[in-house]
Amino acid sequence: MKKAVVAFAVVGVVAWLGYRVMLGTTAGQDFLLDRALEIIVLPVEEALPDGLQVFVCGSSSPLPDRTRAQACIMVQAGKQVFVVDAGAGSPLVLQLGQAPLQHLKGVLLTHFHSDHISALGDLNLISWIAGRAHPLQVFGGPGVETVVAGFNQAYSLDSGYRWAHHGRDLLPPDLAVMQPQRIEMGEFYAQDGLRITATAVDHTPVEPAIAYRFDYLGRSVVISGDTVVAQSLEALSENVDLLLHDALSERLVTGLASSLRAAGRNRPAQILTDILDAHAHTAEVQSMAERSGARLLALYHMVPPPQNILFEQILRRDLSDDVVITHDGMRF
Repeated sequence: MKKAVVAFAVVGVVAWLGYRVMLGTTAGQDFLLDRALEIIVLPVEEALPDGLQVFVCGSSSPLPDRTRAQACIMVQAGKQVFVVDAGAGSPLVLQLGQAPLQHLKGVLLTHFHSDHISALGDLNLISWIAGRAHPLQVFGGPGVETVVAGFNQAYSLDSGYRWAHHGRDLLPPDLAVMQPQRIEMGEFYAQDGLRITATAVDHTPVEPAIAYRFDYLGRSVVISGDTVVAQSLEALSENVDLLLHDALSERLVTGLASSLRAAGRNRPAQILTDILDAHAHTAEVQSMAERSGARLLALYHMVPPPQNILFEQILRRDLSDDVVITHDGMRF
């Protein structure tokens, strides 16, 4: 046994020394790079599993967190891919998660706060580069035309540079232009077994504010966007498999506001105080999920995002142990 341990240690030392030697030569660096890239650059998987999948591409609120992008949830039903909201940093999370953005059919906006739309231009760009075959459809309530027109104008020079550089065949210019689609409440999409339903929620003074439900092959998910606990959302969530809901911790928010005031930082303290009535509090979310019969409750767009174990434990007050605190990159 001792001889085996010694032999293993010797092999490890020799391998480490060899690695260090290879790092010091051009040929060695090229060899290591090629082997690493074979692992990193995996083939694109075209045979997508036929089921309902959810990928968390942004679990934070506007309050900063180094490990979280702002609001974004990707829903994949076979080869149909939709993204709900596109907050800052979310396209990077999608790329790192090797999301099949060539299949992206549309973006569903819950409302037009900056932390839900600020990366819309980048999401359109990277899905265009990935090979999306149709113009990106952006769904939302009244005002979606204004948002989409603004991003199209802001990115028009960038997309022009890119198709001029790479060619129209590789990057067709018309596919770089997003198309707004104003929706009505109720079921507004039904294709290839996927149904998407919208309902109005309460994010006063923001209007419209919309939650979405996806149903596919007997599975379902509801995504709240931003809202207080609303009867319309409770009805939408009836017997849903997964309810992804925004949530606010009153203890954390009031504590942060008090600390800011004590430090003389009255402006951010006032803003924090103002948002107390704009999001569902954790205990209210738990009760609503139970009443609706949701099989699993997961929190995203947390106010504030839990940056350490203490914050998470306080956020979990009034929540049962089976409630999921999401992180970027989490899959359901």
